[in-house]
Amino acid sequence: MIMQYDFSIQISGFGQFQMRSVKVPDDIALLQCWLSDARAAYWGMQDMDEAQLADFYRQLVASGKGQGWLGFYEGRPVFLMESYDPAQDPVGGHYPVQPGDRGMHVLVAPARVPLPGFTRAVFSTVMAFLFQHEQAERVVVEPDERNERIHVLNRFAGFAYAGTVQLESKVAALAFCSRAAFQASAAATMIESSDAVDLDSLRHAPQRVAAHLDPHTWAAVNRLQVRKSLSELAHERLLQPEPVDGEAGLYRVGTDKSGVEYRFKARKLALDHWLIEGDSIEKREQGVATPLDALALIIELQPTLGIRDAMMPTYLEEIASTLYGSAYKMHRQVPDAQGLVDADFQQVEATMSEGHPCFLANNGRIGFDAQDYPAYTPEAAAPVQLIWVAAHRDYTEFAANESLDYDTLMDDELGEAQRQAFRIMLRDRGLEPEDYRLIPVHPWQWYNKLASVFSVDLAEQRLVCLGKGEDRYQAQQSIRTFYNRDQPHKRYVKTAISVLNMGFMRGLSPYYMGTTPAINDFLYHLVDQDPELAGTGFSLLREVAGVGYRQRHFEEAVDQYSAYRKMLSALWRESPLDRVKEGESLMTMAALLHVDAHGSALLPALIQRSGLQAGEWLDRYLHGYLRPLMHCFYQHDLVFMPHGENLILVMKDGVPQRALMKDIAEECAILNTEVVLADKVKRLAVDVPEELKVLSLLTDIFDCFFRFMAAILVEHDVMTEETFWERVAACVLAYQADHPQLAAKFARHDLFAPSFTLSCLNRLQLANNQQMVDLADPAGALQFAGVLENPIARWAPSSRLAANG
Repeated sequence: MIMQYDFSIQISGFGQFQMRSVKVPDDIALLQCWLSDARAAYWGMQDMDEAQLADFYRQLVASGKGQGWLGFYEGRPVFLMESYDPAQDPVGGHYPVQPGDRGMHVLVAPARVPLPGFTRAVFSTVMAFLFQHEQAERVVVEPDERNERIHVLNRFAGFAYAGTVQLESKVAALAFCSRAAFQASAAATMIESSDAVDLDSLRHAPQRVAAHLDPHTWAAVNRLQVRKSLSELAHERLLQPEPVDGEAGLYRVGTDKSGVEYRFKARKLALDHWLIEGDSIEKREQGVATPLDALALIIELQPTLGIRDAMMPTYLEEIASTLYGSAYKMHRQVPDAQGLVDADFQQVEATMSEGHPCFLANNGRIGFDAQDYPAYTPEAAAPVQLIWVAAHRDYTEFAANESLDYDTLMDDELGEAQRQAFRIMLRDRGLEPEDYRLIPVHPWQWYNKLASVFSVDLAEQRLVCLGKGEDRYQAQQSIRTFYNRDQPHKRYVKTAISVLNMGFMRGLSPYYMGTTPAINDFLYHLVDQDPELAGTGFSLLREVAGVGYRQRHFEEAVDQYSAYRKMLSALWRESPLDRVKEGESLMTMAALLHVDAHGSALLPALIQRSGLQAGEWLDRYLHGYLRPLMHCFYQHDLVFMPHGENLILVMKDGVPQRALMKDIAEECAILNTEVVLADKVKRLAVDVPEELKVLSLLTDIFDCFFRFMAAILVEHDVMTEETFWERVAACVLAYQADHPQLAAKFARHDLFAPSFTLSCLNRLQLANNQQMVDLADPAGALQFAGVLENPIARWAPSSRLAANG
């Protein structure tokens, strides 16, 4: 059943508004919610309960005096209007009523996020309705003379005031608007003709989406990308830089293209990290210097990198998109590193200049077009209103943690008025609201995937689109996770989005949604009850609820790991603001690797702001980050994905106080298949070869994060790399000394081993950039390339040094 409206109109700058008569009792709960609000005081109906309100609207129609009308914007109820016959109303006793007169009252629903100009758009809709649908010749209004806001709107719509009159409950200002006066008013100019085009798209010149691609910026981001490519490919031993004779610190790298080579100055740091001087990089083609081109470098190295011909265009597209994003970030006006030291949590989040530090193609985002980029990327920081769909319960999985249920979650996220609005929209289609669950959807996913790919579900009303929610969100670095900008203490929302980024389609499994809250509760209690973890302040931001939709055709036709089975799910995660004390602030841990457009890094600025010596600052950080992760591993066999974007640091005066871990259920594991786990948390247990388990610390922390931290401190002359790794070793030794009962595990999974296996992330992506890990066997997909010398081995306890000797 399609929703039936009595009236529909297009309003410039907003879109479509609709109206239909009030339905009793279906609409009453929503109207009672609106009318009880303080902003509806002039209606004088605040004390009416639902039964009284239902009687009022029944009698209004039955008496023939008037009619209640519910107004919708983009399918969502947003205003109430009453039209009435002045001849049957007390106001008719105060002026000579004419044929064609129609009285009107209007109430715009309270909005958590006011939209500029929205009330005027509603007024334009109401007046057009009265003249077109009701065939009024003149509209009369009698607002309370004290209601200054409504007087402004009345004059906007063309009303002329004719003095005041004493009514039973108020002194009213009497005003009239003829058809001709309305047609000449500002309100009438907002009404678009039936053949109106999308004015918004005409306003935005297409050249704007490429405005940041100027020659200077492009040269700069290509140099940065080439620097990173040479460094990381050498680190993964896909390239072997050779010293140039007679030039201290100068290296050359040949390519698979005859006569093409690269030269640069560099220092080789611990963990085979190549700290390249960006300005020194020179490309030579047949001995002639030529401009740096990051895409050309990939082509010149295709055989060496082992990129299959079939995959090459997609990988080049990812590199090109990464360059596009880098140029955008460099071109925008944002605080420099010094300006971020005391910046707001979300300002820091949006200012990050780099994606994952290891991956070359770390901002591919295949699926986003040039208009999506400023709308949905974290660096654009544009406000996003999520789209809500109702999904039939028979096809959904919903789960919440032990202290939360569905109705409480929806009340928290939407509020009673918005929930009632959605119920009305379902009832207008002849559907029972209790048969459906509500799911927030990324706008990109709705327009690009669900509306077409799930068209059968929409046609058969297993899915119903309800329109945009009221709250505005901000995309986080993970792209598909949103922070509530309007009500920051509310939960994050993580949505499925079928965009290819860093080796995966970023969907969410509906089956994972069914166990995610239980896993989070299990891990939260494990962490919360551990005295060691409590001592470091380490805690988890729980994913407290999840909902997913199963599309019946894809369920039958494709395997369980297919992206097509992960297109419509969402989860809710706790806000970190409830964990912040007086004087503290929040900062993504990725910020510790941030370098601004001028080459200045945030990490040294934070250390300077703290007033601490660099070594003491580092000790504080390691105590809050490395120590708890070591304890999770050695005490509980528990590992996370601890890269910068997955942790939030609680800061005070530039000093890390403690760490909050997020992205729990999809990116954590218990490396012990013999542990007895409840059914809902069994997927935590992962079988990993014994010799690879310690890589969850040595690779994920030492190689994929500390390596870059150390390089920043060295490059900015803050600390020597020897001092950096000595402080890391001291943290490990202090933890081990405090937990002698774990000595056997320390020896078996030795953080002081002379070397460890080099696990290569770019090799993974180069082998298969569409799904770089087999989800059925994640450990089996790893790519190795020899070993790395362990930078803390020299500080091993003497007993272990003797054993290794």
